[in-house]
Amino acid sequence: MIVADTNLVAYLMIRSDHTPAAEAVLRRDSDWAAPVLWRSEFRSVLALYLRRGQLGFSDAIQYLEQAEALLRGNEHHVPSVPVLDLARTSGCSAYDCEFVYLARAMALPLVTSDARVLHAFPDVAVSLTGFAP
Repeated sequence: MIVADTNLVAYLMIRSDHTPAAEAVLRRDSDWAAPVLWRSEFRSVLALYLRRGQLGFSDAIQYLEQAEALLRGNEHHVPSVPVLDLARTSGCSAYDCEFVYLARAMALPLVTSDARVLHAFPDVAVSLTGFAP
């Protein structure tokens, strides 16, 4: 099992240069977890693609449903105080620190392409390209 950040989910669902690496992560480990926040972040990604005309509404709904199915049963609420403390000490966003907290609490790698998170949390953050074989 891994903790997947929202970008990893988006790379898997929405075709891009990062999709092959996201697919490789899924092949290596198909059991993904995330804080509940991932839903709001992913909806924001989809909304951006919709506004830019890069995605049709029916495709966005399909991607949302596929992503929700992928993470069903592995969405977790995280406590606010330790997340805020991680954000305070790392300089990363509280959003990112939700994923970090969850990875630490579950003793799992956090697979991400976020350079700031990779730098600030080398104990749990693993590069998307480094995780995928």
